[in-house]
Amino acid sequence: MEYARRDMTQSLVAKGISGVVLDAVYRTPRHLFVSDALRYSAYKETSLPIGFGQTISKPSVIAAMVQALSLTGDEHVLEIGTGSGYQTAVLSQLAGHVVTMERIEVLAMRASKLFESFDVSNITFLHTGDFNDAEGTFDAILVAAGVDILPVDLCDKLNAGGRLVVPLGDNSGHRIMKYIKKADGSLLEDNIGSAVFVPYIAGSC
Repeated sequence: MEYARRDMTQSLVAKGISGVVLDAVYRTPRHLFVSDALRYSAYKETSLPIGFGQTISKPSVIAAMVQALSLTGDEHVLEIGTGSGYQTAVLSQLAGHVVTMERIEVLAMRASKLFESFDVSNITFLHTGDFNDAEGTFDAILVAAGVDILPVDLCDKLNAGGRLVVPLGDNSGHRIMKYIKKADGSLLEDNIGSAVFVPYIAGSC
């Protein structure tokens, strides 16, 4: 697994991933976040099923979305869609604190249980599909599911200067958009790539 993880990490360099994000991806054992049957595929450039119609995204997609947040180590981050917990693990190495929310109870419990075996203390797990259940505001928000339109209420959860990364589109494909919230509340936007994501569904399963 060590060699496969190293090869995967090196392949990300050609896709523009670098610095602390590349280091965090290398340190994160992706094979622990998928089923035993899929462990030998964990470091391939592919999305993998994790049950309940959900997937763990391609390594390059996760790395690109995390890198777009431009984390420096002190940020209060909201992750919408814990899923397997892999992306959560990468984020936890780059932020001050991560609040991660998951609407599907089994996935939320599975990820939380897995982190009990790690030396990680800066993650708060929420079993919810409503981002308004996450108290306060955040320096960065990462949405790990596709939305048809940008939720206006979600922008209210973002601090001035904060970054939001969210896939916009439908089942045929999504544009991965990065937004930066200016002091006057307006947003700067940038298209950082494309992929297909499972849809965001509010509420619990």
